[in-house]
Amino acid sequence: MSVEIIESARNAYHYPLLIKHLLHTPLATAPEQEIVYRDRVRYTYREFATRISRLANMLAKLGVAQGDTVAVMDWDSHRYLECFFAVPMMGAVLQTVNVRLNPEQVLYTLNHAAPKILLVNSEFLPLVASLADRIETVEKYVLISDDPFEGPSSIAFEGEYEALLASASPDFDFPDFDENARATTFYTTGTTGLPKGVYFSHRQLVLHSLGELTALALAPSQGRVHRQDVYMPITPMFHVHAWGFPYAATLAGLKQVYPGRYAPDALLKLIRTEGVTFSHCVPTILHMILGHPDANATDLSRWKVIIGGSALPTGLAETALKRGIDIFTGYGMSETCPILTLSQVTRSMLKDNADTGVEMRVRTGLPIPLVDLRIVDEEMNDAPHDGKAAGEIVVRAPWLTQGYFKSPEASEALWAGGYLHTNDIAVIDPNGYVQITDRLKDVIKTGGEWISSLEVEDIISQHPAVSEVAVIGVKDAKWGERPKALVVLKGDGAAPASADELRAFVMSFAERGVISKYGVPQNIAFVDALIKTSVGKLNKNALREAYPEA
Repeated sequence: MSVEIIESARNAYHYPLLIKHLLHTPLATAPEQEIVYRDRVRYTYREFATRISRLANMLAKLGVAQGDTVAVMDWDSHRYLECFFAVPMMGAVLQTVNVRLNPEQVLYTLNHAAPKILLVNSEFLPLVASLADRIETVEKYVLISDDPFEGPSSIAFEGEYEALLASASPDFDFPDFDENARATTFYTTGTTGLPKGVYFSHRQLVLHSLGELTALALAPSQGRVHRQDVYMPITPMFHVHAWGFPYAATLAGLKQVYPGRYAPDALLKLIRTEGVTFSHCVPTILHMILGHPDANATDLSRWKVIIGGSALPTGLAETALKRGIDIFTGYGMSETCPILTLSQVTRSMLKDNADTGVEMRVRTGLPIPLVDLRIVDEEMNDAPHDGKAAGEIVVRAPWLTQGYFKSPEASEALWAGGYLHTNDIAVIDPNGYVQITDRLKDVIKTGGEWISSLEVEDIISQHPAVSEVAVIGVKDAKWGERPKALVVLKGDGAAPASADELRAFVMSFAERGVISKYGVPQNIAFVDALIKTSVGKLNKNALREAYPEA
């Protein structure tokens, strides 16, 4: 079978998928729309485009050329959004530095990515100063500060961000180049070993933006995002480009609100004053927001929130729904840019007018457009989509990373068999909804069965006395492993619960056949807090180390 090649006109424009082209629509349809930073900065998309050009000229004057890397250390801000565009648009590579890693990990990521310029918020000057003599490639530093910086610093800055921007030309001719050119680099927040560099091209980021918007716009009502929404990220911009939503929100011309460092009172104030209607975060952040006293005085009934990073507990989902929040799950990982699935609820799935669809909202969801998602056994054979047979999720999509930066062996393992391996175990029901049952490394092997720690966590989260919970496997001489529950109780006057009560609560689910009797934790410990990663996920490796015994 022959494939016909379509000839193009000699003068036709060969349209590369470049980040600069995401600006066409907002500048044509919403040039006066606002971009807001806390209560400090407010400007239009038209001004945003000018600032992008100024930033590119400023970086070029500092010596940045195509292929160079520019690193940024900042909280979520309009400045970060400007870097999301200006740096890759000029053909350079943006490194978003995870400021929550420990100092040695920050140093490793900087030296591994080899940036030429580092833009650093004044809050991180003590950290950077302590590492400066070991940072190998940075030639020049630019200071970022909300207020005039008056403190001493051992770092010789080229200047302050706003002052350098003001002195730069407002015109920059952003070139065309190969759409497969690397645009961004950041580092995974894995709990073992050194962070791994993940990178994405212009083509991948453009297609991911289109995939996100298509999936959100296809929803008839629940989980739908449209041009009148007001967007505020509550996932760090240093982590997977804030799940890619700043690019998608810009493409759609939405009003955007950037909160700086996350504080629940400040986030709730921005929701009230700026009319925020769409956000995304990990469960621990939403838990923190809903637990703040100001939450009760804030109307959250127009707020749509995608939860990712960790499983959405049913108990937290029910609490959010009672406040009127349109909450639902999104799934992905650093290596997938990240969105692979969204768990939106169709009208046909609701049993009656009072049904909130919580059971569907907490699932992993349906693959978004262009995602080829399978569940397979060790031989890459497909598991049936019956809602029972489990397998590892493997995926293909046009925005998945092609590998780990400077790590060919790990890249080969990631893409073994021609699909990206997630190490997540899941089932798929006949309607196509994916449900992750556990991470490969977190499955508890006990009594001849595999027990899902996520399922047990979800059940315990539904008890009215429970605030947070983590379930881990601990060694057991008889059973090999047994589940151990680490529970944080609510402190808002809710009736306390004993270990026996929680055990009986879980046993009631086992008696109904929801989980195996081996999933009922005989060991329940009450703790003040759960150990989490730098981006707010449960750190189960650290929890297993802290609680090794049954």
